[in-house]
Amino acid sequence: MIFIQLIFAHLLGDFILQPDSWVVEKESKKLKSGYLYLHALIHTLLSFVFIWNTKLWWIALTVGISHLMIDAAKVSFQNVKNKKSGFFIDQMLHVLVIAGISFYSNEFNFEFLKNMNFLKILAGAVFLTTPASVFIRILLSSWTPVPETAGNIQTESLSSAGKYIGILERLLVFTFIMVNHWEGVGFMVAAKSVFRFSDLAQAKQRKLTEYVLIGTLLSFGMAVLTGILIK
Repeated sequence: MIFIQLIFAHLLGDFILQPDSWVVEKESKKLKSGYLYLHALIHTLLSFVFIWNTKLWWIALTVGISHLMIDAAKVSFQNVKNKKSGFFIDQMLHVLVIAGISFYSNEFNFEFLKNMNFLKILAGAVFLTTPASVFIRILLSSWTPVPETAGNIQTESLSSAGKYIGILERLLVFTFIMVNHWEGVGFMVAAKSVFRFSDLAQAKQRKLTEYVLIGTLLSFGMAVLTGILIK
């Protein structure tokens, strides 16, 4: 399938065969950097090699030209503030181009959206991201955690870290259940206990520990229940 072949070529060209020194020079010299054009040429050649069909030469050329245009726009408008979002937008555009080419060449379609099993799994996974976080936050709204003032213990937390940790742990638990590896759920619970509750025990804040424990059990419980319902 052309889509998979082009994605593989993209991963090799963008991450494996592009040294950090190239990235730095492109960001500093922008359109004057020779590595910008060499990088696009590498993507063109990789796409041609992975397709290996002279009749589909236009696909490799399209990938190379589009890659050059997207990367040129990225380095032209990139700054310190939008660097992270620029990276994800850049990758999304590359994947969309590849998907568009595959769709145009009749190698990619949306028949998978008619598969009810796929849609159920996808719906379950989506629910366990932000929707589940909202449910848990509302359920815990009756309690307010105690301010973390634990003397010399480092209690500062990364912005929104708890939210993303919860989303990742629920998706991992859901994945383990979908592939019938329930032992993975036990591993997740054990790992979370070691890293999180040991810190809370050192802080000696019982109410905060109980608050986090309730939130964790709700998070794992939702993931397990969703997995069981889907299966």
